[in-house]
Amino acid sequence: MAAPALILLTAFLVVPFLGAIVMSFFRIQLGSPRPPRFLGFEQYTRLFADPDISATFLGSLANNFTFALVVVPLQTALALGLAVLVNRKLRGMTVFRTMFFMPLVFPLALVAVIWRLIFARDELGLLNAFLGGISGGAILPHDWLGNASTALGAIVVMSVWQSVSFQMIILLGALQSVPQELYEAAQIDRAGRWRQFVSITVPGVRNTLIFVALLTTIFSFRLFDQVYLLDRSASINIAATQTVMYQVITTGYDQNNVGQGAAMAVVFLAIVATVAIIQRRLVRQDGGVR
Repeated sequence: MAAPALILLTAFLVVPFLGAIVMSFFRIQLGSPRPPRFLGFEQYTRLFADPDISATFLGSLANNFTFALVVVPLQTALALGLAVLVNRKLRGMTVFRTMFFMPLVFPLALVAVIWRLIFARDELGLLNAFLGGISGGAILPHDWLGNASTALGAIVVMSVWQSVSFQMIILLGALQSVPQELYEAAQIDRAGRWRQFVSITVPGVRNTLIFVALLTTIFSFRLFDQVYLLDRSASINIAATQTVMYQVITTGYDQNNVGQGAAMAVVFLAIVATVAIIQRRLVRQDGGVR
């Protein structure tokens, strides 16, 4: 029964990871007539000993952690709120569910174009035009993607808008499995909506919330597409938004140093796995804290 899943995981996860480990010990240049040269642990040593590579890698890692620390609680809370909202039995609720889910089915390239227009740095940018309009011109146009103080925040807003509906659907399924008799008993006891939410809704979906938070954490560390697409289509402060996955791709392909990129990927996977294991052990599936 588990064989198909194990085969797919082995083919698309285990084998590529083992291949990355092997490549990290070599100097590999794509298109070069020279064969790969064995370097041992030199790629890993340079990752932490070379000032230029180390500074860029640690900066990218810091961006990843900052992004995850903001996105995980924000997106999980927002997904739960939207799930509670669309779980009501009202006329036309199917339309609202569809509207909330639509951003997830948009191609990411289209999403990047939309948000590039929103965050455009001149007065023609939709966000700048809106802020200038409601303030009577008092708020001057701002370079949301080019300014180091707002660039990562803009990526956060774009990412949450595009992917929160996925977590919303998961939590919606969990909400619909909570027995309605509990809410009816709470109403008889004159419990308000907030008390019902805290005492019935949250405990009822606690296990799903743990799963969603863990899944969102992994997705947050995997951030690449948004930064890459905006970097290619708009003027973006790459130092403030560059992630480890972005650095892995640019090092491996743009700089033609596949071995160094593979070493970064291996180290990063070890860090993400450690974070996921710690997060999973701190919060048990029944919701208790160790």
